[in-house]
Amino acid sequence: MEQKHQINEVLGLTMEKLKEMVDVNTVVGTPITTPDGVTVVPISKVSIGFASGGSDFAPKHLSADKPNCFGGGTGAGVNIIPVSFLIIKGENVRIINADPGPCGPVEKVIDLVPDLVDKVSGLVGGRKAADESENN
Repeated sequence: MEQKHQINEVLGLTMEKLKEMVDVNTVVGTPITTPDGVTVVPISKVSIGFASGGSDFAPKHLSADKPNCFGGGTGAGVNIIPVSFLIIKGENVRIINADPGPCGPVEKVIDLVPDLVDKVSGLVGGRKAADESENN
């Protein structure tokens, strides 16, 4: 009889839980039909991160009643982002992009830089003009 290592149990349970959380209906959502006959199908992007590790620790005095000890763990994260929606009305099918554009802090700062440069330039230009008029 093959003896299963405890890491197999840890990995198996983690994968089982991930499978429960994410399935095909997470990527292509359940269609929603409105009373006027329009069907909306959400489409999402799913990202999964997974890590696992473990180690066997031998007790100081091995014996039949003290087998090797195992310590281990796993972790996972799931990120679900709406990407678009399929809109179906009669024979017409449209796709509406749900991506709001840059949404991270770095992207937001980059988007704000041109406005910030304009404001600082205007402020500096206004001060220079005020200083010149005071000196004349």
